[in-house]
Amino acid sequence: MLPSSVDAVIVSAAASSGERSEPGEAAGRRRGRAAAADRRQLGAPDAVLQLDRRRRAALPLGPTPNSRQTGRTRARSHLQERPAVKENDIPPVVAGIDVSKDRLDVHLWPSAESFALDNTPAGIAQLVKQLRPERVALVVIEATGRYERRAAFALMDAGLEVAVVNPRQPRDFAKASGQLAKTDAIDARVLAQFGAVIGPRPTEKPAENQLVLDELVARRRQLVEMITMERNRIEHALHMRLRRQIEHVVKALQKQLEQIEAEILQLIDRDDDWRRRFEVLKSTPGVGDATAATLVAELPELGSLNRQAIAALVGVAPINRDSGRERGQRHIAGGRHSVRRMLYMATLTARSWNPVIKAFAARLAAAGKPFKVVMTACMRKLLTILNTMVRNNETWRTA
Repeated sequence: MLPSSVDAVIVSAAASSGERSEPGEAAGRRRGRAAAADRRQLGAPDAVLQLDRRRRAALPLGPTPNSRQTGRTRARSHLQERPAVKENDIPPVVAGIDVSKDRLDVHLWPSAESFALDNTPAGIAQLVKQLRPERVALVVIEATGRYERRAAFALMDAGLEVAVVNPRQPRDFAKASGQLAKTDAIDARVLAQFGAVIGPRPTEKPAENQLVLDELVARRRQLVEMITMERNRIEHALHMRLRRQIEHVVKALQKQLEQIEAEILQLIDRDDDWRRRFEVLKSTPGVGDATAATLVAELPELGSLNRQAIAALVGVAPINRDSGRERGQRHIAGGRHSVRRMLYMATLTARSWNPVIKAFAARLAAAGKPFKVVMTACMRKLLTILNTMVRNNETWRTA
């Protein structure tokens, strides 16, 4: 036979089940009092009773929109409010622009917004208008045969930070990320991601005279190449009329070349800094007008960097290729191709007329170094000498 206390619990439970049909607050209170009496009969401690009272006080009496949460959880969720998102917590926007002859493909990171515009003055004006309210921290553009200049300069004038990068860098970044497909839209997205992850250094807008000098030097280089090609064609032309036509073209190109060289010298002479730098460079045995003008126009960093950085910028710094115990052969790579070509021709002359380069080349040749190794080392040494001379503003001095 069950104890009397247990009988009381069963009776109380039956009574409380019968009271469930009574709606309202009174029924809830009666059920609570009956449950407390049952616990006293079973010998429940006072601490449990006090805890029960706190729970009943925390629980709402009416229906709630979120019935799965306890009263204690609801009270805690109201006390711990989420902090408001500050403006500084919003990640900066990076824009990647893939430039082609006729179109500008734009991608914004991290919003993933993409659009395309015409590579025209009107399209570039619309680009500036759309990027201004986007809080763009950096715009990344590939150097694509000077088609990028108009858009890059317009964005710089609008106060945006623009990084004109070597196309090889974002392409390698895409391959490392597993992105093998290549379209204009994909390239724009890769440029935006490259700018957000790598953070390339923004490019400074050159002065107007610097742009003119750069174009004149580039045009001179093109004329020299065309003259060389036409002269090579004369050797294979058997028909006399064709030979005469090619000779006329060569003469016309040579006349243009003389005019371009005169304009380059006049432009350099009108600028005090350029004129002084030109005089310092040209005082070095082996460096002529063409080499000095190319260095002034296409290597403005000369004199502001250390010897390691300037060698890497031009592309005459040997790159290590070691792995474990293997010591690979060093090779040069990258850099500014046009400057390196002009520096090579100057080094050929310096090996005969510059006493420092001549002695250095002779020592390397006596050690059994190959011709290309000797030439690369002499190019780097000549560049280091020129960099020091420009930094110290000193002409050539024979020791």
